[in-house]
Amino acid sequence: MTLAVGVDVGGTKVLGALVDPDGGVVATEQRPTPSQDEPGAAAAVVATVVEVVLALAVRGEVGGVGVAVAGRVDPDRRRVRSAANLGWDHQPLADDVEAATGLPAVVENDANAAAWAEHRFGAGAGYDDVVMVTVGTGIGGGLVLGGRLLRGASGSGGELGHAVHVAGGLSCGCGRAGCFEQYASGRVLVREARRLATERPDDAAALLARSGSPDGISGHDVTTAALAGDPLARKAFALVGEHLGRGLADLAEVLDPQAFVVGGGVSEAGDLLLDPARAALRRELPDWLPGDVPPVLAAVLGNRAGAIGAADLARLR
Repeated sequence: MTLAVGVDVGGTKVLGALVDPDGGVVATEQRPTPSQDEPGAAAAVVATVVEVVLALAVRGEVGGVGVAVAGRVDPDRRRVRSAANLGWDHQPLADDVEAATGLPAVVENDANAAAWAEHRFGAGAGYDDVVMVTVGTGIGGGLVLGGRLLRGASGSGGELGHAVHVAGGLSCGCGRAGCFEQYASGRVLVREARRLATERPDDAAALLARSGSPDGISGHDVTTAALAGDPLARKAFALVGEHLGRGLADLAEVLDPQAFVVGGGVSEAGDLLLDPARAALRRELPDWLPGDVPPVLAAVLGNRAGAIGAADLARLR
């Protein structure tokens, strides 16, 4: 049985997994991502990726390496075009890994890798047309259409968070205004919870007991309070879920997927986020037959999805 190594390189950690052909994780290795405040940080991140790969490669027969990166990847899957949080600019990452390990390597965007994993082994298994939306600090996404990962002409396909959701809306760090992630993301969840706690402090007693003040409210506070039944925290999730569902409706009209899979840290609240999204999706597609409205499914592979997907894509390169 040939194994593959998948490595998910994030801003805070580098997570590696030794993965079998069925998506099973045989072993994992994790290292902190080197700080970008230190000289030579970009090279240090490459060295950390190599260290993780070598630590896993000794545990079985490895046929290839896939590296998932939070950044833009060239369509040939050899070079990271840009990854600001990692200090990479046109980084020949596949060449770097191959030279250091002797193993064939490919590079993939992290959201694409997660979408592929969920399509192959997770919530989207059995569907040929799946749109994955990752709801974290911002919004990411990946598109699997006709059983193939859609990367686009330049390798930048699936950047769902920067589609315009509200014309002339809130400014986004990408330079546009009204982007999807300005209305349905972890930042928005915290922003809405703080606003509600400021406007209705008597109703926010449980939430404020955790945070001390509206400005101290974190995403973890909101999720914990919502799961415990706090009505104000649940209201914040309902607001985010409403916008999420409206965005999914736009995607449904363009892509007509069989299913949506929602992952990312905010989705850990489960139906508190997904139920209002499902309701908004149905409401925004009034001319669709009920059976044609795509189900909105919770991702099941968690924070290993990027590594699992990267490993499988390396095997299928």
